[in-house]
Amino acid sequence: MDFYEKVKGFILEPTKTFDATKEDTLEDALKYYVGITAIFSALSAVLFAFTSTWFGSMRGGFGMMSGAGTGIAGAILLFVMLLILIVIGAFIGGAIVHIFVYIMGGRKGIAKTIIALMYGDTPYLLFGWIPLIGLIAAIWSLVLNVLGIRQFQELTTGKAILAILRPIIIISIIVFVAAMAAFMFVIGSSSGY
Repeated sequence: MDFYEKVKGFILEPTKTFDATKEDTLEDALKYYVGITAIFSALSAVLFAFTSTWFGSMRGGFGMMSGAGTGIAGAILLFVMLLILIVIGAFIGGAIVHIFVYIMGGRKGIAKTIIALMYGDTPYLLFGWIPLIGLIAAIWSLVLNVLGIRQFQELTTGKAILAILRPIIIISIIVFVAAMAAFMFVIGSSSGY
């Protein structure tokens, strides 16, 4: 299956496409993921350059020139950073999710978990750069991650949902507690206690 067929398949016929890619290697998935992440990073960078140039031009006069230069340099930096961080994040996130996949009975290996998540991220990496539509794309990617884990790890839908949602819930709780602790520290420091 070529790149375009995978993109189209994961958007329009995800279950069938997950079945067709079940034998893909981590290398196959990584090539696809880098390609689709490059598209996301490029579109995000263009949007960044456009908005920073536009806001720079609102400052008037020479602000437009400095805004354009800053926008282009920032866009290039953003492209590179997004590309690297998203690909690295796929492996870290995949390892974390795999712990929960394993707990739920998935025994097909960590590579299959990472592949499922890379393919499942397709909607978000295509449309996530668009304000508001990105939220819908993120939800659709979450659904595809569940489908991918279900099919690649041969779990029930319920177990796949738990394997995906548990790390999200745990990380959210940790972030919330850390934010509350930081907030309380700042409040305590500013009141002089």
